[in-house]
Amino acid sequence: MTKFSEFGLDEKIVKSVERMGFEEATPIQEKTIPIGLEGKDLIGQAQTGTGKTAAFGLPMIQKIDQKNSNVQGLIIAPTRELAIQVSEELYKLSYDKHVRVLAVYGGSDISRQIRSLKKNPQIVVGTPGRILDHINRRTLKLDHVETLVLDEADEMLNMGFIDDIESILKEVPDERQTLLFSATMPDPIRRIGERFMHSPELIRVKAKEMTALLIEQFFIKVHEKRKNLMY
Repeated sequence: MTKFSEFGLDEKIVKSVERMGFEEATPIQEKTIPIGLEGKDLIGQAQTGTGKTAAFGLPMIQKIDQKNSNVQGLIIAPTRELAIQVSEELYKLSYDKHVRVLAVYGGSDISRQIRSLKKNPQIVVGTPGRILDHINRRTLKLDHVETLVLDEADEMLNMGFIDDIESILKEVPDERQTLLFSATMPDPIRRIGERFMHSPELIRVKAKEMTALLIEQFFIKVHEKRKNLMY
């Protein structure tokens, strides 16, 4: 197994990863991180629990220019629960590099999210409907996005988000890196790969290679006024 220190990642990122207790990459991370770091488009077929957040998150964090206050990374997720989970993990993976991460999703106070967007997050994780809402309100600008991730793409298809995703993709520069992760590969997902990606490499993780990761849960008591400053 490959150690995270062997990928050529920024030492600050390696420090954050090791702080989380991770030393060796899972199969999906081992296969996709080098491709991600090369800036290539990628389709990864992997289940939840394989470590795919770090698989797409670490190359994205590596590329973030800390001096650039624009949104440089966008992750589209099917549910608010996944959006929150992914943003929390990215926050921890980028802790020592001080990357600003924000989650936006429906069912939450949009005015609070607008205030948080004004604090110039560099990575935004969100559900399709709420991302589109912010685009239409001009509170989220995606013209500087360098890395786009579609997480659990088949779930977004099943939930009827395919049109929303296509609308969002039109707002992101053509010159970008796109990483798509899905447990299954139905035809509509393949077509997204053909239409919106540049010669993506397909990586599959066999069922026997699936690694259930222990997810550490922790709770922080934060005063209401400071909640928006966490990311």
